[in-house]
Amino acid sequence: MVSINVTVDGRSESHDVEPRLLLVHYLRDVVGKVGTPIGCDTSNCGACTVSFNGQSIKSCSMLAVQADGGDVLTIEGLAGTVETDLHPMQEAFRECHGLQCGYCTPGMIMAACDLLKENPNPSEAEIREGIEGNLCRCTGYHNIVRAVQTAAASMSGTGVSS
Repeated sequence: MVSINVTVDGRSESHDVEPRLLLVHYLRDVVGKVGTPIGCDTSNCGACTVSFNGQSIKSCSMLAVQADGGDVLTIEGLAGTVETDLHPMQEAFRECHGLQCGYCTPGMIMAACDLLKENPNPSEAEIREGIEGNLCRCTGYHNIVRAVQTAAASMSGTGVSS
């Protein structure tokens, strides 16, 4: 067992974990952050995307011990501390129906937030490129792209794009 200290959604967590435990399993099974789904365990689908030290990562491709001393933000911590408030990206996905079954949605939202940090006003092509590591098996991505555009407009204060 290895002792790790990780900040998850603003809260300090200290646990003894197996060295082979994946970060996604640590978040779900040890910390109780079940909003991060287990998709493929091979980093192909992106459903488990979280923010680690300010960068989006696929949590199935990182060991929990590698997160020691780091800061993890999950979909559950994205909106902050008030459970009834949504982050603008979450609101845009809801408003634009940027989901169907919802399985990919947490990872898609986390990847899209990272994209907007780097490029606050991306084109449709830049959005599609920015989320290409996250697979959605239900949609044609049209509403997902529209949701990211809507969130970008909302977050920049220019209103909601169509």
